[in-house]
Amino acid sequence: MKENSISEELLEKAFDYKGYRDMLAGLIEDGKTTGTNQDDWIVDYARLNLQRMNRLDKTWKISDDQENRMLNIDTPLTWLTITEGWCGDAAQIIPVIEKLAVSNPLIDHKLILRDENPELMDQFLTNGTRSIPKTIILETETKRVLASWGPRPSGAADLLKQLKANPDIPKEEMYNQLHGWYAKDKGRHTASEFLHIVETALETVKI
Repeated sequence: MKENSISEELLEKAFDYKGYRDMLAGLIEDGKTTGTNQDDWIVDYARLNLQRMNRLDKTWKISDDQENRMLNIDTPLTWLTITEGWCGDAAQIIPVIEKLAVSNPLIDHKLILRDENPELMDQFLTNGTRSIPKTIILETETKRVLASWGPRPSGAADLLKQLKANPDIPKEEMYNQLHGWYAKDKGRHTASEFLHIVETALETVKI
């Protein structure tokens, strides 16, 4: 696989948002989630993530400014998000990216599972780790990679870094605080930072 492009074959394996949501819901009905770890705690976490996504699907609205900026995009793009159903950050981020995508008919948002596609994931590591979600921005016609964003907004990343620096904080409390940050932020920084990356990538292409 070329480092600066994504193959059509790989994109054909990806889900659209509805297909991804239906797949996750079907797994949960069977007491499962994506990936190889099917321990009860991770399935329970994936079930909670479905609730988070449901809430954002119903409540998150793109702002007028964001919609106008999205409609200014005149280059057909594919956004490919690497994810897993058990990933808490993905549950908080993907519905926001999807709503940005559907605001412009030139944008095609697809989702693909990390653990089934390690060669793809390893092209988009974060500090050497397979952190998700990671959204890759492609020119639809050429499949050329323009940019990528993830795994979380800078404010959430800074908070998690601070929490991890304290060895006395239990992991459960750490992630409770992280999701508290997402709840207060209401998708604002996710949308703002991701849209900035998209616009910057397109400006670079046009120069």
